Amino acid sequence: MSKPEGQGVQRDVQLGVNRARDAQPAWAAVSVANRLECIRAFRRRVAENPAGLAGAATSAAHPLCEVLLGEVLPLLEACRFLERSAERVLRATRLGRRGRPMWLGGVRTELRREAFGVVAVISPSNYPLFLAGVQVVQALVAGNAVVWKPAPGGGAVARQFAALLQTVGLPDGLLCVLPEVLEAGRALVEASVDKVVFTGGFANGTRVLAALASRAIPAVAELSGCDAVFVLADADLSLVAKALRFGLTFNRSRTCMAPRRVFVQRTVAGALEAELSRELSAFASLNWASEVPEAQLLTVVEFLEDARRKGARFAFGGLNTAGEVRFPCVVADASSEMKLVHEDAFAPVLSLIPVDSPEAALEAAARCEYALAASVFTRNLHAANVIVSSTRAGLVSVNDLIFPSADPRVPFGGTGRSGYGVTRGAEGLLELTRIKVVQERRGGSVQHLEAVMPEPELISALIRATHGNGWRSRLAGVFSVIRLGAQMRKGKTVGEPA
Repeated sequence: MSKPEGQGVQRDVQLGVNRARDAQPAWAAVSVANRLECIRAFRRRVAENPAGLAGAATSAAHPLCEVLLGEVLPLLEACRFLERSAERVLRATRLGRRGRPMWLGGVRTELRREAFGVVAVISPSNYPLFLAGVQVVQALVAGNAVVWKPAPGGGAVARQFAALLQTVGLPDGLLCVLPEVLEAGRALVEASVDKVVFTGGFANGTRVLAALASRAIPAVAELSGCDAVFVLADADLSLVAKALRFGLTFNRSRTCMAPRRVFVQRTVAGALEAELSRELSAFASLNWASEVPEAQLLTVVEFLEDARRKGARFAFGGLNTAGEVRFPCVVADASSEMKLVHEDAFAPVLSLIPVDSPEAALEAAARCEYALAASVFTRNLHAANVIVSSTRAGLVSVNDLIFPSADPRVPFGGTGRSGYGVTRGAEGLLELTRIKVVQERRGGSVQHLEAVMPEPELISALIRATHGNGWRSRLAGVFSVIRLGAQMRKGKTVGEPA
């Protein structure tokens, strides 16, 4: 991009942010119920013609049926969840007397949720409607204005999304959709926004976070995944194979939660490999490599060559003699020493890693710094819970993967190299608000405002009365507070004979 064009993008971004900032105060003053009326009307409008919105997000890798099932349907469920729950979640909370320190008698405390102001949403290309759509809707319901930077290929559906909201009453300026170009994202990160919600790869995410850190702008970062699947010896291997096939083929495996590292007990590793090869047999003739960006494809080839050098073999797909890769790809006899089981390939590739026990699987899985989601397959729910409690991940599914996370009540986010903060669910809605504590005095002692501070003996007695070891100690402290307080009221020095 030439310098004049880059300056034009920066100007457009700043204009969008300024318009959003001008529109936001009036929107924040509107009741949550009135904001939700707009979201309800949007949901119903989309439901009248779901393929109309979905069509803007379709591609060869992401056909209409997948967009309807994986994006439109969960987006509308997220809207309905907000319609049912947002008023309760965002309602101010008044703290009662229970738990209030005795020395704060007369102080009433209320916790309020307020909008940040202008929220920047930077979205990825793999799910251009659902991921950003939920974030945008939650930010608007929380009272924010939104500036949305879609990924390349996501501009059309983002603009159609915004147009639909405007047709059902969203005020002008509250939702600005930026161009897809990289420069727009850079300019947005440098603009005067109040919070950023970023979804994308680890490398880009850390660059965004570094740019925000110098100005202390808060962010939610949903970054890459290299998700683990734990297959215990008693698992239903037919179910496991179907789940892995789904994870490898849905949206061409361009899913941050897609299965990448399958830790399978050695006694059933061969049987699972055979089941999975049968499940994938219908995909053997497809050429998905042409749909993978060149830089990403080169990275995958590097990972596969490294795995082959270190003893892995290709149970399905993989590298041919010419060094070309065939997807989907199943790498068998993988180990934790291979790059493939530590990095985010973001392509239809998974590794089958034989292990001798669940404990060995957990130990091997912990060596990867990504911690977004995980799955456990077993008929023994107690054994599953041991895995769930011991693995580091933001979401763990038992006997399923990916699909259950579409529940609109479920917050979603990772840890480690997979980011921090959450989107979706009540917790995701709260992420888009800042908390304000309001404390009002309605009587009670204001001794702390006196020019002379209480004597140490009185403070010590108060501590004993509230935190003493056993009721006798606390009761003695109460009597001491009463006695010493009476002395102070009479103008005597604490400790002076009455």
